[in-house]
Amino acid sequence: MIDLYYWPTPNGHKITIFLEEAGLAYSIKPVDISAGDQFKPEFLAFSPNNRMPAIIDHAPADGGEAIAVFESGAILLYLAEKTGRFLPRDIRARKGVMEWVFWQVGGLGPMGGQNTHFAHYAPERIPYAIKRYVDETNRLYGVLDRRLAGCTWIAGDYSIADMASYPWIVPHERHAQNLDEFPNLKRWFQAVRARPAVTAAYDKGKPWSGRPTVTEAGKKVLFGQTARSSGWQRT
Repeated sequence: MIDLYYWPTPNGHKITIFLEEAGLAYSIKPVDISAGDQFKPEFLAFSPNNRMPAIIDHAPADGGEAIAVFESGAILLYLAEKTGRFLPRDIRARKGVMEWVFWQVGGLGPMGGQNTHFAHYAPERIPYAIKRYVDETNRLYGVLDRRLAGCTWIAGDYSIADMASYPWIVPHERHAQNLDEFPNLKRWFQAVRARPAVTAAYDKGKPWSGRPTVTEAGKKVLFGQTARSSGWQRT
């Protein structure tokens, strides 16, 4: 059994997609990021960057004590290695999948996140910042569109590279992007969306998706943290 510490955000959806695709047994432990659950000491004990998702695998492959993993990219790699699925064994194919996973965690995700922040959450509109991140998101969509020219999936067969990137394309309208400008990306996006496991993964988030991801009070929790405030606790 795997405990998944989760909230229905793109990074959270990455992990439910894998778990559903692989048919692994898991239990969702909701982490309300707007309420500050990610700062609870018991969560920080195994997710020290105060971010979800994180997992605890109670049945690791070595048969030993439970293993905790934080950071969504690391979780995908861990689960792929645990199951032997969605990550090729061939050195060249494996290299390709890992390149695109790291491309997502180092580029598409952070840039999409900053796009959302400055366009929707920042207390003041800063046109330069909004344009900067909308344009960079657009550039990254173009990179992925070119990669998918003539390819069904991002890195050969369907893999954790596709699972990592898809949830960050779902909010394309919120990111001020038009998928019609990226025909290869749009075709791929529709193919991933049609997979039953992806539908099931998003359905798992519905009990919490009706709540605002970031409330006005939550902005103070999410966007006001520094090293000195790491001991924040809910009052």
